[in-house]
Amino acid sequence: MIEVIRRFLAERRQLAYGLLRSLAGQGRVFLLQTDLQRGFDEFCQREHCAVLARQVEIQAFFRQVQEATFADGRIYFALRLGPGRWSYLRIHLEQLSLDEVGVEDYLHFREQCVYPDLHEPVLTVDFGPFNRGQFRLRDEESIGQGLIYMNRQLAGHLFNNLEDGGRRLLNFLTLHKLDGQPLMLLGAPPDYEGLRQAVQTLRRMPADTPWASIAGDLARLGFAPGWGNTAGRARETIRMLMDILEAPSPEIFSAFLDRIPMISRVLIVSVHGWFAQDRVLGRPDTGGQVVYILDQVRALEREMKQRLMEQGVEDIVPRVLIATRLIPEAEGTTCGERLEAVNGTKNVQILRVPFRRESGEILPHWVSRFELWPYLERYAGDLEREVLAEFGGTPDLIVGNYSDGNLVASILSNRLGVTQCNIAHALEKTKYLLSDLYWRDHEAEHHFACQYTADLIGMNTADIIITSTYQEIAGTPTSIGQYESHQAYTLPGLYRVLNGMDVYDPKFNIVSPGADPDYYFPYTDEGRRLRFLHDEMEALLFGVDTGADRRGVLRDPHKPVIFSMARLDRIKNLTGLAECFGASERLRGLANLVIVAGHVDPEHSVDLEERQEIERMHAIMDRYGLDGEMRWIGMLLDKNFAGELYRFIADQRGVFVQPALFEAFGLTIIEAMSCGLPVFATRFGGPLEIIEEGVSGFHIDPNDGRGMAERIADFLQPEQGNAWEAVSQAALERVAQHYTWSRYASRMMTLARIYGFWRYVQRMDREESQRYLEMFHHLQWRPLAQAVPKV
Repeated sequence: MIEVIRRFLAERRQLAYGLLRSLAGQGRVFLLQTDLQRGFDEFCQREHCAVLARQVEIQAFFRQVQEATFADGRIYFALRLGPGRWSYLRIHLEQLSLDEVGVEDYLHFREQCVYPDLHEPVLTVDFGPFNRGQFRLRDEESIGQGLIYMNRQLAGHLFNNLEDGGRRLLNFLTLHKLDGQPLMLLGAPPDYEGLRQAVQTLRRMPADTPWASIAGDLARLGFAPGWGNTAGRARETIRMLMDILEAPSPEIFSAFLDRIPMISRVLIVSVHGWFAQDRVLGRPDTGGQVVYILDQVRALEREMKQRLMEQGVEDIVPRVLIATRLIPEAEGTTCGERLEAVNGTKNVQILRVPFRRESGEILPHWVSRFELWPYLERYAGDLEREVLAEFGGTPDLIVGNYSDGNLVASILSNRLGVTQCNIAHALEKTKYLLSDLYWRDHEAEHHFACQYTADLIGMNTADIIITSTYQEIAGTPTSIGQYESHQAYTLPGLYRVLNGMDVYDPKFNIVSPGADPDYYFPYTDEGRRLRFLHDEMEALLFGVDTGADRRGVLRDPHKPVIFSMARLDRIKNLTGLAECFGASERLRGLANLVIVAGHVDPEHSVDLEERQEIERMHAIMDRYGLDGEMRWIGMLLDKNFAGELYRFIADQRGVFVQPALFEAFGLTIIEAMSCGLPVFATRFGGPLEIIEEGVSGFHIDPNDGRGMAERIADFLQPEQGNAWEAVSQAALERVAQHYTWSRYASRMMTLARIYGFWRYVQRMDREESQRYLEMFHHLQWRPLAQAVPKV
């Protein structure tokens, strides 16, 4: 690609000069990929450059360039050759000379464009040297499949010296305990002959003999509980160990580790927001993350209980704690209670620990996720004491959520020596254009410098990083991933990141969440339908009443419903959907629009962005006269009601539309598909992977209102025959195969075991990187956090 551009500059000098001068003539210092592509196309049309339009390599170059920087007669291009593979080019506009430059030169040039008075030296951050001895994926299609790779590499690396590898594995088993109870092995590890004797002893017993009946015989041979709940399962597990010690394979090694009862106490950290089970959704900083975690912990408890039972240690009771903030001014919620049991579980609780000021005084009110940084270090120490007291010991796994929770999880993981898993949910850096370069402009409101520093620490400290989709890590052919955006960037005047995050790191694993099957099940499952709610749903959707929480009365209730439900903020683009519907006479003639979101009265909202969207929604309804064809409902629906509402709309052959400008994953998409309701969802983000285009749903461009309206209208045309049923059935099959909480929990437990063992094996190798991270935390993050004004 680089040589192609060099030849183009040399052989087509006038044409190249005209094109580059045209791009520079836009008068902007920074051009993004869409700007460059548009500028290229417009130049070809304006100058009638048929020759240039036929240059496939040049067109490919402008598709791969993610951004360009123009200043002082020079142009710097960031060329993305593939996920995590970048090249940086410099072209002198007058001489048309091309040079390949390093990432540091590229970042320095961009800094000078924003802050020309900024002078060296500047702190450079580079995690690359610490990862040179670590395993790394090579194939971009393997990104996010770290577990598969780790199985292969761990078995091969550990058993390069078979005797040494076997000794380390057996030593790991002798150290293993849960709740102080020895598991797997008692005392010194047995040799191969000892394992063979155990298998012979078990072979003489019926396979279904319970562990309690064989425990005495096995204990005399040095075996503790944990091998299996029956003689047959225990024999299988010991045979796996013998096979590993004799001729290890990745498959057997993984299967054996997956059977070790390592996990019974899990700490989930979700610090910010109003975290409770009722009356919190729709409040600031709550939404999908709360729903995600509550569904997650129910599935994890079931999975842990099942696995402990299968391994013969059912007397150990699994427990999960969700650590969050205690907010004394709870405004009618349970956020002021220290401990709250999670509904539908036996031993899952929400543990709330308050933020404290320097004096020790408890901070009584809610604090935005952008303002909580000064409180987190003290919070982590207070939380550590509370968790150790509640568990009666250390957790076996810590799972962080969002930037703040991941930072707290990193602090606790280092102190307690516990396997750490991170879940970002959203990385703010990709949401705000050039927010790294212009970080100073965001400091008063968002404090991104502190947050991006915390993200960098959390990512590099974690043993496991869970994402819902591939795009979250590595993007698409035309857009960079959220994690990839942390590979190289700069916060001018603060620090410059040369190697921040490697998308080929095997710590990345794609584990997609699901929808709770107790609430979201197919509309055809008549035995479970909540038909007693239908009269209430009829009134909610088609009733003539209006008021503070609803607007619009549907004149023709026989038309199918286009349904959408989300927070009422700009990124969810519900006002865009309303405008798309209002502007399409064809779509309005085929269907009604029902939106459940936010408040209808702006006076009832305390969030500025939501109030702006409320006012815009009213303006759109007024402009297009939608009060007879659109129903806007401003209320929160509980899961039972929401699930049946999806099915109620499916009965009428309606559709669900998720029109977000960007969606990291999209739980409402999974919910609707789980109920058999066909879905149209944004092509930007996770839905691109969830939905098989034209099979289990449809992708839409939220920036193309006309195209979106036509796509939905084509599907709703009566002459489509059985298309609705075909898409509905494909959606149900897609969810069942890939997006269930039982699958999620099983995968999480497997990851925790294998990466937990990897942490044990690598504990000496991690010391250097950990010292570097600690230094970065203390010298960079802490001053930034202390500079955030306390409220």
